[in-house]
Amino acid sequence: MSLVLDEHRQYLADAVRVSAFRQAIDEVVTPGDVVLDLGAGTGILGLMACRAGAKRVYAVDEGPIIGLAREIAWVNGFQDRITHIKGLSTRVELPERVDVVLADQIGRFGFESGILEYFADARARFLKPDGVMIPGEIGLVVAPVESGELFGQVDFWGRTPAGYDFHPALAIAANTGYPARFDPAHMLGAPARAISVRLSTASTAALGAEVVLVAGRPGALHGIGGWFEAQLSPSVTLTNSPLAARPIFRRQVFFPIARPVALEEHDQIGVRLRILPAAGVVSWTVDVRDGRAGRGPDPASKGRFAHSTFQGMLLCKEDLERTDLQFVPRLSPWGQARRSVLELCDGRRALGDIEREVHRRHPAIFQSPAEAAAFVTEVVSRYAV
Repeated sequence: MSLVLDEHRQYLADAVRVSAFRQAIDEVVTPGDVVLDLGAGTGILGLMACRAGAKRVYAVDEGPIIGLAREIAWVNGFQDRITHIKGLSTRVELPERVDVVLADQIGRFGFESGILEYFADARARFLKPDGVMIPGEIGLVVAPVESGELFGQVDFWGRTPAGYDFHPALAIAANTGYPARFDPAHMLGAPARAISVRLSTASTAALGAEVVLVAGRPGALHGIGGWFEAQLSPSVTLTNSPLAARPIFRRQVFFPIARPVALEEHDQIGVRLRILPAAGVVSWTVDVRDGRAGRGPDPASKGRFAHSTFQGMLLCKEDLERTDLQFVPRLSPWGQARRSVLELCDGRRALGDIEREVHRRHPAIFQSPAEAAAFVTEVVSRYAV
C-alpha cells in the first residue's frame, strides 16, 4: 500500500475531523457556490461541498493522488461537478473566482503545512470579495509541560551513546521542535492562546507573541507544548489539544529547553514566540521566575532559555560555501543532464526522442536507456505541461 494513501486513510478514519469539516461545509457552502479545495488529497472535502450544494468544485493537489481523487469523484457521481487540477495551488490558474476556499493544511502547531501561504495566494487570486474561507481563524496555543521521555530525546546527545562523545549534536537537538502526543498529565499549568491568525487577512509575515504561563502544580519543566485551535465556521471548531474532549488524531509539538527547571505552584513561565511561516522557523524564549508571595515586583529568575529551529538545522561547510555571494557555481554532470532535458522539452520532440537523446549526450552517468528514461520522467513530470 502506498504510504501516502495510508496517510489519507488515517485522515478519513478520524471521525472527529471528518464530522467537523462536514458540519462546517454544510454551514458555509450554499447551493450554487463555486468552491476551491486546496491540497485536495482523496477529494473528501470537495465531495462534501458537492453534497452541500456546490455548483462546481476545483480540487487542486500537486501529488499523483489527484488521479485517485478523480476516480473517487467518478464513482460517487460527482465527476461533472468537480474539476481536478494537478499542480501547486500557487502556480495554477482557475477560470473563475470562487465563493469558498477550503483546506485542511493545518500543521501540528497550526502554521507548518503552508496554510498561510496557500490561503493568502488563494484570497488574492481566486476568492470573490465576499468569499469565505474554511478555516477562518487558527489559534496557536502553548502550555508548560513535563515529559522526561521527550526531554530524553534531547538529553540523549549529552551522554555517551555507544561509548563516544556526541556533544556537538546536543545544541541541534535542543533547538528542534518534536512531534508529541501529550495527555493532561503532562501539563504543568493551564494553556494560553499565544497567537490568533485570521486567514481572511493573514500573510506570511513574521508572527510574534509573549505570554505568561503559571505553574498549577510542582514538577519539572522540560519545555513548552504547542497545538492549534481552528475555527472552521461560526459554530464549528477543530483542535488537536490534549485537553479537548474530542480532539482530532493529530500530534502536538514539543519545544524543549536546555535543562529541566524545578517548578513550584504559582511559578511564572514567560514564553516569547517568533515564527517565520514561509521559512518554517520557530524561535522560543522561556523565562522562569519564582512565583512565591513576598518576592517583590521582580521575582527571582530560575532560568532563561533561548532556542530556535534555525539553530537546529543540520549544516555542513560544503553547503554553506555554496551560499557565499562570491561563490562561482557551475553545473555538475547531473545538473548538465537536467539542463539537457529542459532544453529538449521544446514542444516538438516526443518523450521517447528526449530519452534517447539524453542517453546519447550523457553516457557517463546513464549506463542504460532505462536509467536515462527514469531520469527524464522525473524531470518532465515536475516541469513539463
